Amino acid sequence: MRKQRSFSPDFKRQVIEELLSGVSTPAQLARRHDISSGLLYHWKKQYARGGFGNEASKEAALEERVRHLEQMLGKAYLENEFLKKALQRTFELSRRNGSSLPTTETCSRASKGGAKS
Repeated sequence: MRKQRSFSPDFKRQVIEELLSGVSTPAQLARRHDISSGLLYHWKKQYARGGFGNEASKEAALEERVRHLEQMLGKAYLENEFLKKALQRTFELSRRNGSSLPTTETCSRASKGGAKS
């Protein structure tokens, strides 16, 4: 079994700066340094976030924030849809069983108020 290689942050920064400068293509860099293109793009994302001691770009920080907010929105949407379906099923079951669970009809009727004697 081959031992996992580790690359120094300086080496990663040098490779990514060469990529960003346009001197070499991603395929050329990957072949020259015997790394996968996926690893190269992973390093590129890390570089954009300031992962190699360089200054993080504001654009990368904003993109990360947008990605996080989109994830939160998607999660909230799925939870909302799940709860809608669960509530709808609960009302359908209560109508079929004649249950005393509140339904939308009983909740929407105006209350006459006061205690019954």
